[in-house]
Amino acid sequence: MEYGPYFCYYINIMERTYIGDLDAHISTEVKICGWVDIRRDQGKLIFFDFRDMTGYIQGVILPNAKEAHVVGEKVRSEWVVEVTGKVNQRPEKNIQKDKQNGNIELEILAIKVLNEAETPVFDVQSDGKEIGEETRMKYRYLDIRRPRMQKNIRNRHKIITQIRTSLTASGFTEVETPILTKSTPEGARDYLVASRQEKGKFYALPQSPQQYKQLLMSAGMEKYFQVARCMRDEDLRGDRQPEFTQLDMEMSFVEREDVMSLNERLIIDIIETLYPEKEIQEIPFPRITYKDAMEKYGNDRPDVRSNKKDPNLLAFCWVVDFPFFEKTPQGKWTFTHNPFSAAKTEHHELLTNKENIGDILTSQYDIVLNGYEIGGGSIRNHQPEALKKVFEIMGHEPEDIERNFGHMLKAFTSGTPPHGGIAWGLDRFVMLLQGEPNIREVIAFPKTGEGKDLMMNAPSGVSFEQLAELGLTIEPDAVI
Repeated sequence: MEYGPYFCYYINIMERTYIGDLDAHISTEVKICGWVDIRRDQGKLIFFDFRDMTGYIQGVILPNAKEAHVVGEKVRSEWVVEVTGKVNQRPEKNIQKDKQNGNIELEILAIKVLNEAETPVFDVQSDGKEIGEETRMKYRYLDIRRPRMQKNIRNRHKIITQIRTSLTASGFTEVETPILTKSTPEGARDYLVASRQEKGKFYALPQSPQQYKQLLMSAGMEKYFQVARCMRDEDLRGDRQPEFTQLDMEMSFVEREDVMSLNERLIIDIIETLYPEKEIQEIPFPRITYKDAMEKYGNDRPDVRSNKKDPNLLAFCWVVDFPFFEKTPQGKWTFTHNPFSAAKTEHHELLTNKENIGDILTSQYDIVLNGYEIGGGSIRNHQPEALKKVFEIMGHEPEDIERNFGHMLKAFTSGTPPHGGIAWGLDRFVMLLQGEPNIREVIAFPKTGEGKDLMMNAPSGVSFEQLAELGLTIEPDAVI
């Protein structure tokens, strides 16, 4: 069989070897691609540390590699290069057992510069905590290069991958729900998106997939989950962002203990698999009533660690039996978690009759880790009349209930099974497992504490032409 010149060209190209695999190529010539991490020029010898997504390797240009020497004299840190070299075993006295690839060294035969780099505005090899956050956010693509940030983001991926694998094996189906949805009164302030086709009307970005996941139970999906993006226009803090990620799940034909036990097992599996150095204080996780939590700890997210100085100690607990309703400053009733929860079975009659409202307990359950709420859920109201009672207690008029939630009430008349679920704050969970002080450290491109994206310069003005298309005008003193 004859082959043309293009086939010969391709088979002669040396394939790239990842740095993490170099130990399997001792005494072999390889090609690596990546960044110059450190450069040390000692005259006749030029040393480099190279990195790619799999790790680090030290390379050296010997005096006899004259062409490589010429290029190596110009190359600086953070340049992107392609390096051809021979993987050599280090002499026993030079082995660095505490370092990746500490037993080998790359003898550099040739360097090709793929892209030069200006001197970085800050050190990308430190942990970055000494650098002002605004500078880090503005140059986030540099900030992510540091080892700590790489580890945070890669471990976040591993956690999500294990969640997807475990839930899929348990019969769950991942379903994506809409980002453009309807604004309904669910608690936090919505982000609104103007409609071009129907001027004067707006979509809302989802605060959570709450209604959609319940509608999926009406649709007969039975076991749903989603790694969902959620948006809430609320004041920010270290463990809160305007857009964040939830692990969202819902199940049909379950009771509270079914949901809690499944999630407990999932969390334990994640920690035992990905964080074996960490210790879970108590298994099964203890259950604490809201009343006891408030009386003993003064809040509903108790930190039950026996030793708060141990960074690897993880103290989980469930908080249950929350009040369904609480009074607003205006003296009206509002929900404590969300209006779609069901009252505890023994309190259904109180809800139906709208009696002793302050005594009604909900089926809500929150999971707490080291004093942070990392998830919350409930068994839901699946009967339309019970859901109507919740809105009536909150003072909604019948026409408002129909306008805002008519689609839910209608769905529940179609044969909706009892169901319940939970949502984890994934960013917060990863933050605690990684030992970080705030969720911005485990999100690739977060907003600042003021809700700004300094790298993209958002929020930003838009043109008058864009506003006109949407049928919008801006007040004269507003900045465009």
